[in-house]
Amino acid sequence: MSFLRHTAILSMALTTTLLLAGRVHAADVSMADGSINFSTPDSWLDIMDTQGDPEVRVFQVPDPSPTGKTSLARITVTVSQAADVNGFNQFRSDATAKAMALTDYKVSAVPPQPNTNLYTARENGAQLNYVEHYWFKNGHAIQLRCVRPAQSQAGAGWKAEFDKGCDAIAARLK
Repeated sequence: MSFLRHTAILSMALTTTLLLAGRVHAADVSMADGSINFSTPDSWLDIMDTQGDPEVRVFQVPDPSPTGKTSLARITVTVSQAADVNGFNQFRSDATAKAMALTDYKVSAVPPQPNTNLYTARENGAQLNYVEHYWFKNGHAIQLRCVRPAQSQAGAGWKAEFDKGCDAIAARLK
């Protein structure tokens, strides 16, 4: 009986630990040896983290609707060393060229802010909205790329929360 109770307690402790770890996700993020910092909502999933140059972090923003099964709503932050403004401009040009190569790439009718790209493209048959922001900071070229379905069955509230999260990271990276 003692063995069973001990096993049950260990099992519950492990389950609780895994659930708590699953909720922590990626709240505080530090990149480029601590010179780039931002926070994400607890509900976002940290799905990719690369080190080196460039350094990349990708966060999935869960779409609870059926749309989420066919398209991946995500926020990507890419940081690359850039010696000067010319290096930053090359980084941005390369990223823009990759974007233009996406299927059905189309620039948004809304004029973007400086160092920002707004466009739509198709991925796995789904129409997606892209917002890209660029900064040159502390010898680093930074790209924030926010990608969400153009039409999600999750509704306007989910879209607003996604955009709010993207804007919050942009404000912090400025």
